[in-house]
Amino acid sequence: MSTAVNTQNSAGVPAALLNAMNPKTKTRTSVEEEQDKFMTLLLTQLKNQDPLNPMDNAQVTSQMAQLSTVTGIEKLNASMSSMQSSYQASQTMQATSLIGHGVLVPGSSATLADGKAVLGIELPAAADKVTVTIRDGAGRAIHKIELGQQAAGTLPLAWDGKTDGGATAANGQYSFDVAASSAGSAIKAGTLAFGQVGSVSTGASGVKLNLTNGGSATMADVREII
Repeated sequence: MSTAVNTQNSAGVPAALLNAMNPKTKTRTSVEEEQDKFMTLLLTQLKNQDPLNPMDNAQVTSQMAQLSTVTGIEKLNASMSSMQSSYQASQTMQATSLIGHGVLVPGSSATLADGKAVLGIELPAAADKVTVTIRDGAGRAIHKIELGQQAAGTLPLAWDGKTDGGATAANGQYSFDVAASSAGSAIKAGTLAFGQVGSVSTGASGVKLNLTNGGSATMADVREII
Protein backbone atom coordinates (compact mmCIF):
# COMPACT_ATOMS: atom_id res chain seq x y z
CA MET A 1 0.00 0.00 0.00
CA SER A 2 1.53 3.33 -1.03
CA THR A 3 1.28 6.55 0.92
CA ALA A 4 0.72 9.84 -0.85
CA VAL A 5 2.77 12.81 0.41
CA ASN A 6 1.06 16.20 0.34
CA THR A 7 3.52 18.63 -1.24
CA GLN A 8 1.06 21.53 -1.32
CA ASN A 9 -0.41 23.70 1.42
CA SER A 10 -4.09 24.48 1.84
CA ALA A 11 -3.84 27.23 -0.76
CA GLY A 12 -2.54 24.83 -3.37
CA VAL A 13 0.98 26.32 -3.49
CA PRO A 14 3.74 23.68 -3.87
CA ALA A 15 5.91 23.35 -0.77
CA ALA A 16 9.06 23.43 -2.90
CA LEU A 17 8.05 26.83 -4.24
CA LEU A 18 7.35 28.15 -0.75
CA ASN A 19 10.77 26.96 0.43
CA ALA A 20 12.46 28.63 -2.52
CA MET A 21 10.64 31.91 -1.91
CA ASN A 22 11.17 31.82 1.87
CA PRO A 23 14.67 30.46 2.50
CA LYS A 24 15.37 29.60 6.11
CA THR A 25 19.06 30.22 5.84
CA LYS A 26 20.36 33.79 6.14
CA THR A 27 23.02 34.91 3.71
CA ARG A 28 26.11 35.90 5.62
CA THR A 29 28.04 39.01 4.73
CA SER A 30 31.78 39.04 4.18
CA VAL A 31 32.25 40.96 7.43
CA GLU A 32 30.32 38.35 9.42
CA GLU A 33 32.43 35.61 7.87
CA GLU A 34 35.63 37.47 8.75
CA GLN A 35 34.36 37.98 12.31
CA ASP A 36 33.76 34.25 12.66
CA LYS A 37 37.23 33.47 11.32
CA PHE A 38 38.78 36.00 13.69
CA MET A 39 36.93 34.69 16.74
CA THR A 40 37.79 31.09 15.82
CA LEU A 41 41.45 32.01 15.48
CA LEU A 42 41.45 33.99 18.73
CA LEU A 43 39.79 31.16 20.68
CA THR A 44 42.26 28.68 19.21
CA GLN A 45 45.13 30.90 20.33
CA LEU A 46 43.69 31.20 23.82
CA LYS A 47 43.11 27.44 24.13
CA ASN A 48 46.59 26.55 22.96
CA GLN A 49 48.55 29.28 24.68
CA ASP A 50 51.39 28.45 27.02
CA PRO A 51 49.99 28.57 30.61
CA LEU A 52 53.38 29.81 31.78
CA ASN A 53 53.46 32.54 29.12
CA PRO A 54 49.84 33.56 28.42
CA MET A 55 48.84 36.11 25.80
CA ASP A 56 49.23 39.70 26.86
CA ASN A 57 45.91 41.48 27.50
CA ALA A 58 47.11 44.41 25.43
CA GLN A 59 47.67 42.09 22.47
CA VAL A 60 44.14 40.66 22.71
CA THR A 61 42.70 44.17 23.05
CA SER A 62 44.65 45.31 19.99
CA GLN A 63 43.30 42.43 17.90
CA MET A 64 39.75 43.15 19.03
CA ALA A 65 40.22 46.83 18.15
CA GLN A 66 41.39 45.87 14.66
CA LEU A 67 38.28 43.76 14.13
CA SER A 68 36.10 46.60 15.36
CA THR A 69 37.80 48.99 12.94
CA VAL A 70 37.22 46.68 9.97
CA THR A 71 33.58 46.22 10.95
CA GLY A 72 33.11 49.96 11.33
CA ILE A 73 34.63 50.67 7.90
CA GLU A 74 32.36 48.08 6.27
CA LYS A 75 29.28 49.63 7.91
CA LEU A 76 30.44 53.10 6.85
CA ASN A 77 30.89 51.92 3.26
CA ALA A 78 27.40 50.42 3.30
CA SER A 79 25.93 53.66 4.67
CA MET A 80 27.76 55.77 2.09
CA SER A 81 26.58 53.48 -0.72
CA SER A 82 23.00 53.79 0.49
CA MET A 83 23.29 57.58 0.74
CA GLN A 84 24.77 57.75 -2.76
CA SER A 85 21.89 55.71 -4.18
CA SER A 86 19.34 57.94 -2.45
CA TYR A 87 21.10 61.08 -3.64
CA GLN A 88 21.24 59.84 -7.23
CA ALA A 89 17.54 58.93 -7.15
CA SER A 90 16.70 62.39 -5.81
CA GLN A 91 18.92 64.06 -8.41
CA THR A 92 17.30 62.03 -11.17
CA MET A 93 13.85 63.26 -10.11
CA GLN A 94 15.09 66.85 -10.14
CA ALA A 95 16.73 66.36 -13.54
CA THR A 96 13.55 65.00 -15.16
CA SER A 97 11.78 68.24 -14.27
CA LEU A 98 14.21 70.02 -16.64
CA ILE A 99 13.09 68.07 -19.72
CA GLY A 100 11.83 70.56 -22.28
CA HIS A 101 13.55 73.51 -20.59
CA GLY A 102 16.53 75.48 -21.85
CA VAL A 103 19.70 75.61 -19.76
CA LEU A 104 22.96 77.53 -19.81
CA VAL A 105 26.00 75.30 -19.31
CA PRO A 106 29.75 75.84 -19.80
CA GLY A 107 30.48 76.10 -23.52
CA SER A 108 31.46 78.57 -26.24
CA SER A 109 29.12 77.70 -29.11
CA ALA A 110 25.89 79.35 -30.22
CA THR A 111 23.31 78.08 -32.68
CA LEU A 112 21.70 80.71 -34.88
CA ALA A 113 18.26 79.75 -36.21
CA ASP A 114 15.96 82.20 -37.99
CA GLY A 115 17.65 85.25 -36.49
CA LYS A 116 17.67 83.92 -32.94
CA ALA A 117 20.54 82.65 -30.79
CA VAL A 118 20.89 82.38 -27.03
CA LEU A 119 24.19 82.39 -25.18
CA GLY A 120 25.52 83.52 -21.83
CA ILE A 121 28.52 84.61 -19.79
CA GLU A 122 29.59 84.06 -16.20
CA LEU A 123 31.45 86.73 -14.26
CA PRO A 124 33.31 85.74 -11.05
CA ALA A 125 33.43 89.41 -10.01
CA ALA A 126 31.87 92.73 -10.98
CA ALA A 127 33.31 94.27 -14.14
CA ASP A 128 33.26 97.80 -15.52
CA LYS A 129 33.78 96.64 -19.10
CA VAL A 130 32.50 93.47 -20.76
CA THR A 131 32.73 92.65 -24.47
CA VAL A 132 31.35 89.52 -26.15
CA THR A 133 32.76 88.65 -29.57
CA ILE A 134 30.88 86.30 -31.91
CA ARG A 135 32.94 84.47 -34.53
CA ASP A 136 32.13 82.49 -37.66
CA GLY A 137 33.34 78.99 -38.49
CA ALA A 138 36.72 80.33 -39.61
CA GLY A 139 37.22 82.16 -36.31
CA ARG A 140 36.68 85.63 -37.80
CA ALA A 141 34.95 88.18 -35.55
CA ILE A 142 31.62 89.14 -37.12
CA HIS A 143 29.85 90.88 -34.25
CA LYS A 144 30.73 92.46 -30.92
CA ILE A 145 28.34 93.06 -28.05
CA GLU A 146 29.42 95.79 -25.62
CA LEU A 147 27.80 95.18 -22.25
CA GLY A 148 29.51 97.90 -20.20
CA GLN A 149 29.33 97.48 -16.42
CA GLN A 150 28.02 94.18 -15.12
CA ALA A 151 27.61 92.63 -11.68
CA ALA A 152 29.11 89.27 -10.78
CA GLY A 153 27.03 86.25 -11.76
CA THR A 154 25.39 84.67 -14.77
CA LEU A 155 24.12 86.82 -17.63
CA PRO A 156 22.02 85.32 -20.48
CA LEU A 157 22.26 87.07 -23.87
CA ALA A 158 20.37 87.04 -27.14
CA TRP A 159 21.84 87.59 -30.61
CA ASP A 160 19.60 88.52 -33.50
CA GLY A 161 22.05 87.31 -36.13
CA LYS A 162 23.10 90.80 -37.26
CA THR A 163 26.80 91.33 -38.04
CA ASP A 164 28.77 94.52 -37.42
CA GLY A 165 28.60 95.13 -41.17
CA GLY A 166 24.79 95.20 -41.12
CA ALA A 167 24.30 91.83 -42.83
CA THR A 168 22.31 88.91 -41.45
CA ALA A 169 24.40 85.86 -40.60
CA ALA A 170 23.33 82.51 -41.99
CA ASN A 171 21.79 79.86 -39.78
CA GLY A 172 24.33 77.55 -38.20
CA GLN A 173 26.94 77.16 -35.49
CA TYR A 174 29.03 80.06 -34.24
CA SER A 175 31.56 80.45 -31.45
CA PHE A 176 32.02 83.33 -29.05
CA ASP A 177 34.38 84.57 -26.36
CA VAL A 178 34.23 87.22 -23.67
CA ALA A 179 36.68 89.83 -22.41
CA ALA A 180 36.04 91.51 -19.06
CA SER A 181 38.01 93.89 -16.89
CA SER A 182 37.73 95.95 -13.74
CA ALA A 183 39.82 99.07 -13.16
CA GLY A 184 42.05 98.06 -16.04
CA SER A 185 42.69 94.53 -14.71
CA ALA A 186 41.41 91.56 -16.69
CA ILE A 187 38.77 89.29 -15.17
CA LYS A 188 38.63 85.64 -16.20
CA ALA A 189 35.02 85.37 -17.38
CA GLY A 190 33.37 82.17 -18.55
CA THR A 191 31.23 81.49 -21.61
CA LEU A 192 27.92 79.62 -21.42
CA ALA A 193 26.21 77.74 -24.22
CA PHE A 194 22.46 77.26 -24.48
CA GLY A 195 20.84 73.87 -24.88
CA GLN A 196 17.40 72.34 -24.44
CA VAL A 197 17.11 69.26 -22.24
CA GLY A 198 15.65 66.40 -24.26
CA SER A 199 16.11 63.48 -21.89
CA VAL A 200 17.86 62.30 -18.73
CA SER A 201 20.04 59.24 -18.28
CA THR A 202 21.79 57.68 -15.28
CA GLY A 203 24.90 55.55 -15.03
CA ALA A 204 28.10 54.97 -13.11
CA SER A 205 29.10 58.59 -13.69
CA GLY A 206 25.82 59.89 -12.24
CA VAL A 207 22.88 61.76 -13.73
CA LYS A 208 23.35 63.21 -17.22
CA LEU A 209 21.23 65.75 -19.08
CA ASN A 210 21.02 64.94 -22.79
CA LEU A 211 20.61 68.12 -24.83
CA THR A 212 18.71 68.27 -28.10
CA ASN A 213 21.72 69.86 -29.84
CA GLY A 214 23.68 66.65 -29.29
CA GLY A 215 25.60 67.75 -26.22
CA SER A 216 25.28 66.62 -22.62
CA ALA A 217 25.77 68.12 -19.18
CA THR A 218 25.56 67.26 -15.53
CA MET A 219 23.30 68.92 -12.99
CA ALA A 220 26.37 70.69 -11.58
CA ASP A 221 27.02 72.22 -15.03
CA VAL A 222 23.69 74.06 -15.10
CA ARG A 223 24.24 77.76 -14.42
CA GLU A 224 20.76 78.98 -15.28
CA ILE A 225 17.42 77.54 -16.39
CA ILE A 226 15.68 79.53 -19.09
